[in-house]
Amino acid sequence: MGVAAQQMKTDLLVLGELCVDLIIPVCREIRFGQHEQVVETTTLTMGSSSAITACGAAALGTSTVLASVRGDDTFGRYLDAELRRRGVGTTLVRVDATRPTGASTHLTRPDGDRAILTSLGSIGCTSAVDVPDAILKTFRHLHIGSYFLQRGLWPDAPGLFARARTLGLTTSLDGNFDPALSWDSGILAVLQTTDVFFGNEQEICGVARSADVRAAINTLLEVMPLGAIVVCKLGADGATATRRDGQGQRTDAAGIPETVGEIVDTVGAGDTFAAGFITARLREMSVAESLAVAVSCGSASTRGSGGVSAQPDWATAQTLAATVRVAQSRG
Repeated sequence: MGVAAQQMKTDLLVLGELCVDLIIPVCREIRFGQHEQVVETTTLTMGSSSAITACGAAALGTSTVLASVRGDDTFGRYLDAELRRRGVGTTLVRVDATRPTGASTHLTRPDGDRAILTSLGSIGCTSAVDVPDAILKTFRHLHIGSYFLQRGLWPDAPGLFARARTLGLTTSLDGNFDPALSWDSGILAVLQTTDVFFGNEQEICGVARSADVRAAINTLLEVMPLGAIVVCKLGADGATATRRDGQGQRTDAAGIPETVGEIVDTVGAGDTFAAGFITARLREMSVAESLAVAVSCGSASTRGSGGVSAQPDWATAQTLAATVRVAQSRG
């Protein structure tokens, strides 16, 4: 495809769930028995892996549209306004008046750990029908977040990714946590046409049915197309990106930026990480460079409450990425 044709396309289509996040920091165990406990703050903000990734990409200057479903309620109207304010296109967000908008309550601890209580509502109602080929072909890249919550996509996701690649799009998938702990829902079939798969160690091992993360990455790469990448998010230890090419297997490993600031919470850090990696790849950066941008974006996002309040712009991400060390190995 020529440069002019590429420039006419929108960079990124994110397909997935939409919900609000209620962020509540807690410093001690929650007590039941009608005990009232005072907390420092409660923050209402943009939630959901897919929407946070879309907002993160838009903050980096990537032209981005979200395809999703929301309710016709207060939370849904709030999310619509927030997406628009943050530069994310909402023309493919469908309103379902029969369902409430999804919502997640995050009980966060100072060490970065958290418990998440989610009422699904409209989460999982997005389907492949929402993005016919006439729409799909106007984008450069297709990303699905929180795969294990996308019940409406499970039957058709493999075909959707296959169609996307036929139409010239690259594809990425973020599994996130599986509440059912089955680590299935047809994900291996989707990976056959996935260019980049994001997951943490638990998620990658769960999908691959392996207790060893290196073996798990190898298993997934054997399913994925030649040249595909498995990105393993390691939290405070950074991340790795492993791919198979004509010369064998190569892994890039990146730590976090040297100076970012104090952690407020880790909500949405992995989703903002994905936004950074996708954006860098769309800018034709190498895997190593893209990984440095990704860990910078994820780290920066932890310096604000919720998933979107501290997402960096491109200049900030580049400045942080310049302090990230990336080591490369083959094996």
